[in-house]
Amino acid sequence: MGIYINKGNLAFKKVLNSNYVDKSDFIAVVNSTIDTESQYICATRCRRFGKSMMAKMLCAYYDKSCDSRELFKGLAIEKDPSFETHLNRYNVLYLDVTDFTTQSDYKGRLVKSMQEEIIEEVKRTFPNVSYKENSDLMGCLQSIYTQTGERFYFIIDEWDAICREFPERRKFKGSPESVEPTEMDEYVKFLRRLFKGGLSSEVFVGAYITGILPMIKHNTESALNNFREYSMVNPRKAPGSFGFTSDEVRSLCEKYDMDYDEMAAWYDGYQIGKEPSVFNPHSVMNAIEANEYCSYWASTGAYDKVAQYISLNYDGLKDDIVKMLAGERCRVNTTKFKNDMSKVDSRDDVLTVMIHLGYLAYDGCTGTCYVPNKEVRDELINAVEDTDWTNIIKYLTNSEDLLNATLACDADKVAKFIDAAHNENTSILSYNDENSLSCVLSIAYIYAKNDYIVHRELASGKGFADLVFFPRKFSDKPAMIVELKYDKGADTAIEQIHRKEYQGKVLEYTDNLLLVGINYDKKTKKHTCVIEKYADKFEVLND
Repeated sequence: MGIYINKGNLAFKKVLNSNYVDKSDFIAVVNSTIDTESQYICATRCRRFGKSMMAKMLCAYYDKSCDSRELFKGLAIEKDPSFETHLNRYNVLYLDVTDFTTQSDYKGRLVKSMQEEIIEEVKRTFPNVSYKENSDLMGCLQSIYTQTGERFYFIIDEWDAICREFPERRKFKGSPESVEPTEMDEYVKFLRRLFKGGLSSEVFVGAYITGILPMIKHNTESALNNFREYSMVNPRKAPGSFGFTSDEVRSLCEKYDMDYDEMAAWYDGYQIGKEPSVFNPHSVMNAIEANEYCSYWASTGAYDKVAQYISLNYDGLKDDIVKMLAGERCRVNTTKFKNDMSKVDSRDDVLTVMIHLGYLAYDGCTGTCYVPNKEVRDELINAVEDTDWTNIIKYLTNSEDLLNATLACDADKVAKFIDAAHNENTSILSYNDENSLSCVLSIAYIYAKNDYIVHRELASGKGFADLVFFPRKFSDKPAMIVELKYDKGADTAIEQIHRKEYQGKVLEYTDNLLLVGINYDKKTKKHTCVIEKYADKFEVLND
């Protein structure tokens, strides 16, 4: 068993000994690329979404130094026609780039040291091969292939760690020869030498590299365009391999007596390709092990970058972030981003980075992004609070006071808090009809998302209620129906709730219900509010 070559299947055994969710059907996707024009795969996703687990699984499956048949017994891949064809058939090179980026000893010679350590082990594994003096890694592998016919599958985990940690590139002010190459330059050269050389497709039957970012789009990286990308933006044929699906989480919740709806509120919300409901697997498993729903996102390590990016406030980014915190969606062009975290130069770049990092989800059908769940929303609010957006921070704080005033049935305070929000004079709080008012109220009630699932334009009774707040299962707060009017009167809003029987849908779940009518008067530029507590005979608490 080696460190870099033919590591065996022990790592995947440990995965199986944990609460493993079967993702082995992805092996069939990879098998279909072996010895084809598509044999190089770059599969990227945000942290804690199973990248390393997938790499360990592929290592165990392809590694010819071990017998992994029993490990895959009963898993989905066992039924696939390609299972026997490629099971334990190849020499597997396995490289976790973070093993080098996290060690200070390698600073300044990281790529050189990486090659030296792998070459040393390769030569020990194939001692009878004649190697050319001073051969690099690809030269050594070519010698092995030409003299023995042995071929390799290369797996690189966290391929982009060097890109994230050492993004500097050479800046030519004079002769290129006079400028020392950076770690990033050397790394690009290393990858190009491996996967684009003349004998590359003969030495390798395939390669699987995984990380957070897709391949960098830059002139010097154009030679790496032979990799097929599977990403958070475009998962190709494998959307179910990114995170946990709703069916998988339902099964876990049944097995471990966990509440599915609460799990979904915390960790669901990602739409990846044609998979409409994808959960964060790391957070789901932590919630099961701890028997507690809370944020496990803080350990992902990308927080500082996100806070830095959003503070740039490109092209109205501030307004977009607040809209999405309130449950709205924003359009984004993901095609312009160069997949380089050191070159984030626009609003679309920031939003695309946040999609790859998992702070936003992406709907490819509509070209929009949004905050997927409570866990991410809480962390994103923390990031906003670390910016200099003082008015937005104040706005988020006032949201808690607004909710408390509503629950206390203090209509005058509710109206004043909404007035204050409107007077912040940010573009997102400008409105001229009921629909824009609804958007503003969704934002104003951001804090309510801690205890409520909020629906806009919910079909109920004889129409669509503007805003309906369903208390989450572990909340003792009342449900709320909020109806909005523009220049018509708050009483008119309450009357419409009664007339169209919006309460009917809510009463299927609870009879603890508040009815809230809010109106904006465009002449006085003031809001008015009426709150009623639902009973068999409606009791007006505020007039």
